[in-house]
Amino acid sequence: MSFFKKLEKNCREKETLLCVGLDPPLERLNNDRINFISDSIASKNKSVIEKTLSFAACYKLNIAFYEAYGPKGLEALTETLKVIPKDMPTIIDAKRNDIGNTAEAYAESLFNFYCADCITINPYLGRESVLPYLGYRDKALFALCRTTNPGSDRIQKIPVKTSNLNNSYDSPLYLEIAREVLTWGEQIGLVVGATDYTSISRIRKEFPGIWMLTPGIGAQGGSLEKAIQLGMRDDGLGILPAVSRSIYTDSRPGMKAKEFRDRINSLLQSRKKIFQGIDIKKSTREELLNDIIQEGCLQFGSFKLKSGKTSSYYLDLRLLISNPALLSRTADAYIGMLKELDFQRIAAVPISAIPVASLVSLKLGKPLIYPRLTVKDHGTGKKIEGNYIPGEKVVLIDDVISTGKSKMESIRVLKTAGLKVSDMAVLVNRGEKLNSELVKSGIKLHSYADINELIGTAKQVNNTPKSKQ
Repeated sequence: MSFFKKLEKNCREKETLLCVGLDPPLERLNNDRINFISDSIASKNKSVIEKTLSFAACYKLNIAFYEAYGPKGLEALTETLKVIPKDMPTIIDAKRNDIGNTAEAYAESLFNFYCADCITINPYLGRESVLPYLGYRDKALFALCRTTNPGSDRIQKIPVKTSNLNNSYDSPLYLEIAREVLTWGEQIGLVVGATDYTSISRIRKEFPGIWMLTPGIGAQGGSLEKAIQLGMRDDGLGILPAVSRSIYTDSRPGMKAKEFRDRINSLLQSRKKIFQGIDIKKSTREELLNDIIQEGCLQFGSFKLKSGKTSSYYLDLRLLISNPALLSRTADAYIGMLKELDFQRIAAVPISAIPVASLVSLKLGKPLIYPRLTVKDHGTGKKIEGNYIPGEKVVLIDDVISTGKSKMESIRVLKTAGLKVSDMAVLVNRGEKLNSELVKSGIKLHSYADINELIGTAKQVNNTPKSKQ
C-alpha cells in the first residue's frame, strides 16, 4: 500500500490527523553518557509511542536529533522505528537532497535501511535529484515549500515573473516551487509551515488534492485551528499538523496528544456540519423543482431553440438570478452532484451558467473559470477568463442540456488550453440524443433532473406554468 493510501486509511479509521514528532531534546553529554544514550532515547520513545498511539495518524522523526549523538543516536532511531507498528505511517524528517550516486545513497539509507514510509526532501537541486527517491513506488516525499523560520521570507517570497496561457504576473518563489515539484510525481506532498496562514491558504486553493505537512504548531507558535481551517481538503483530510516538543516533553504525552487530536476533530466536526448544511439543508427535490416552476422558469408555447428546432416548452433558468434564495438552493443541488467528483476547478458555460457556478465556487471554495466562445477584440483577448494551470481537471457546469452540441464549443476551448474535462453537471436534461462528438469525448454527464420529471412535478402539484410574455 502506498504511503498516502496507508495514511488516509489510518486517518479515517482512527479519526485523527495528528502527526506526533519523536524528537528527543539535545543534551551535552560526555563520552560515558553517550554510551547509554541509545537505550535512554529508545526507552523514552517507546513510552511516548505507547501513550500516543491511539491519537496519532503518523509519527515523524527528525534525524538530526539522533545523528547528534553519533552511532549511538542512530541506534536509538533504528530501535524506535522497530517499536512503531507496521500499519502506522512513519516520516523521517531528513531534508536530504543531492544528485547522482549521493541521492541514490540517501534513498537507500532512508527507505531500505531505516524503512521509513516517507521522508522530507529539499527540492532546490531540481527534479533529477529527486528521481532516486521516486523509484520507491510505495514510499512518499514531502518537499520543502514554505518553512517556519522568519528569515525564510528573504528567499521563499522572492517574486518570480511567471505566466499561464492568459497573462503574466508575479508569483512568490515558494508557490513556483510547489507548481514545479508537484509535477514530478504522485508520491509528493508539501511542507508548509503552520505559522504562515496566507501560504497555507494559497497552496490549498491552487492544489485542492495534495497533502501538506505543517510543522510549527505549539512551541513555534503556529495556530492549530487556523492551519486546519485553511489547509484541510474538502474530504476532511490533506493536512498533517505536526506537533513535537509540546507532546514529547509533556509529563503526560498521551493526554497532550489526545488534547490536540480532540481539538482537530472539533474543527472537523464543525466543518462537516457546514458542508452537510450545503448538501442536505436543501429542501426536498420536489420542493426545489416546484419552486423553479413557480418562478416562471418553465413556460409552454411555441419556442425556437438554439439548434433551430421548435419546442412546445422553454426552460429559462436565467430567471433564478432574481431570486437569491432559490439560486442558492439550486447551487446546493449542483454541489450534491459534484461532491464525489475529482476536479481542481469549475468551468461555467457562458453566460447562463456563470451565476450559479459562481455560487457553487464560493460555497465549495473551488476556483472558477469560464471559456469565451467569442474572443473579444480588445484588452487581452483571452480565450478563458480566470487563472488556471494546464493539466488541471475541471468540471463543466451548465443549466440545461439537449444534445450537448453547444457544450462541445466550451470543451474544445478548455482542452485546447491544456485542461482536462471528464465530467459535466447540468440541472436539467432535456432527454434528447446526445451529440456523437460529446459521446466520443468520454465526458460523463451528471444531471439533477430530466425535463419529464420537471413537467411531472408541475402536474402533481397542480401548478400552471407561466405563459410566455
